[in-house]
Amino acid sequence: MSEARKTLEERAQMSDIDRLRHSCAHVMATAILRLWPNAQFAYGPPVENGFYYDFDLPDHRITPDDFEKIEAEMKKISKENQKFEWKGVTRDEAIAMAKSGRLGGLTERPGNPSVFKLDLLEKIPEGEQISTFQNGDFIDLCAGPHVGYSGKCKNVKIMSVASAFYMGDETKPQLQRLYGTAFPTSEELAKHLEQLEEAKKRDHRKVGKELKLFHIDEDVGQGLILWTPNGAILRQELQNFISEELRKQGYSQVFTPHIGKTVLYKTSGHFPYYKESQFAPVIENDDLAKVIKEGCGCCEVMERLGAVSSRLRQQLNERAGKEVVPEDRVMPDDQLLDGFLLKPMNCPHHIKIYDSQPRSYRDLPVRFTQDDAHLFCTEEQVAKEVLGCLSLVKIVLNTLGMHDYRVRVGLRDPDSSKFTGDSAKWDAAEEACRTAAATLGVPFTEEPGEAAFYGPKIDFVIKDVIGREWQLGTVQVDYVLPVRFDLTYNGADNKPHRPVMIHRAPFGSMERFCGVLIEHFAGHFPTWLAPEQVRILTISEKVDAFADEVYAKLKDAGLRVTLNNDADKIGAKIRLAQLDRIPYMLVLGEKEAAAQSVAVRHSKKGDLGVKAIDDFIAEVTSEVKERRL
Repeated sequence: MSEARKTLEERAQMSDIDRLRHSCAHVMATAILRLWPNAQFAYGPPVENGFYYDFDLPDHRITPDDFEKIEAEMKKISKENQKFEWKGVTRDEAIAMAKSGRLGGLTERPGNPSVFKLDLLEKIPEGEQISTFQNGDFIDLCAGPHVGYSGKCKNVKIMSVASAFYMGDETKPQLQRLYGTAFPTSEELAKHLEQLEEAKKRDHRKVGKELKLFHIDEDVGQGLILWTPNGAILRQELQNFISEELRKQGYSQVFTPHIGKTVLYKTSGHFPYYKESQFAPVIENDDLAKVIKEGCGCCEVMERLGAVSSRLRQQLNERAGKEVVPEDRVMPDDQLLDGFLLKPMNCPHHIKIYDSQPRSYRDLPVRFTQDDAHLFCTEEQVAKEVLGCLSLVKIVLNTLGMHDYRVRVGLRDPDSSKFTGDSAKWDAAEEACRTAAATLGVPFTEEPGEAAFYGPKIDFVIKDVIGREWQLGTVQVDYVLPVRFDLTYNGADNKPHRPVMIHRAPFGSMERFCGVLIEHFAGHFPTWLAPEQVRILTISEKVDAFADEVYAKLKDAGLRVTLNNDADKIGAKIRLAQLDRIPYMLVLGEKEAAAQSVAVRHSKKGDLGVKAIDDFIAEVTSEVKERRL
């Protein structure tokens, strides 16, 4: 905690909404103490979309049943319009208040010292001002800032309760954590709560289960998606869409394995740069038997897996023109361990495809696509290729109705050792990204420290229909990996030159993108994406033969169609189709059979009237072909 400690000046920079929420946390603590006077409070900061307070309450466990009475007490405190007053105290005064139970309480509490406040006081450096704030009878160790009076803390809502270890340390006591939210106006609070309710309805886990899009099984692993037939259709349609656009832009489809030898990722820098977020390498059987026989511990095995040969270190350092692999990573060849790593990225594999044959400047740019894509181009082609990548992301977002987005340009932090490569090349790449972002006609921000280790990037941050932001498409310029892999092309001067590499992922992770898409559309996918596009609903068995004819025609037209001709009433069939979010429902009765027509309903637009079968097919196939929303 002390390492991340902010100065009083830094704390004073708190935004107005965070200042309000910080004050509401103190009001909540005051309310809890009025209800349970022996509560022991730790700390209560503002957080994204709200605030929380951690506390120990030995004789009561807060549940949602308590929320209403806590809120009622908070509203009383708001009406009392208590002043938030700052007071600086000496260390001795603060310790005395904490020992008496007064600090973090409403009164002195003999025999009930403020144990967490005593601990927090020890973490305040000698010589730093000890700051307290008081509202009404509640006084707390706090650097502020706060609003002037508790009267501003009236638009509040208790949201949830959870458990949390003190200081986030599982060896320390487990506390109760009560979350709340607050806004300046009742209208803003109501809107936020409505958005949360809407978010619950749209939750991809809930909708995905209802629509049978995917399955997550504990025996497989959390976050490891099993795409069911409906979800596979959604994913494949997205893939077909992007593949069409990529073919137009001259990309070549490639496929690569899901693993690679560790030396590949040592060369690229993915291992060990990202080893903390990767699965451990899979060791070769011979090497595994060797380390078992030698009695090596896990730490030694990982060191030997991450080590490099002196030859590889020399090659990488010579190519980079500086030390990118330190000497302490080198081990003798007979100590090195080999293994395979689940690929963190496709780029090293695509690099190897590029390097599998001689390249001329006339061949460039070369564009490979898989789940993501990688382009190899000359320095002169970088700006144009980045613009092409950005235009592709815009096509994707516009086609899916995601028009509200901003752009983030991730730059290197010159003070960080994470970013490798030549400074002049970085400058050129960053300027190319800035220039490209400026052409998009949308707001963009520059964020130092957010670049990839090998180059700057442009991220698209999408705002969905209920106002939440998601980072999706990304474009990254890379001067580093071509150096590390010694990539070349034969220039017009008949001399070898380094290509520049561009990484592009219009969806980001397909699983993550589909999750966002499910919530964006709330499962009501546009017809071209819907796993089931049309459902035929019969009124009685008398029209079963006609229903079969309609089904065959729709199927022949390439539409994804099902037939519900069971014995349920038509109202129940329509309700089921609505719940399944089927774009089009065709209701067939004897009148429709006689007229060779269909009564059309849309899941969102309602009754669309009676249409001739061929007219309906023409309209829907056109809608699908054009990928209309």
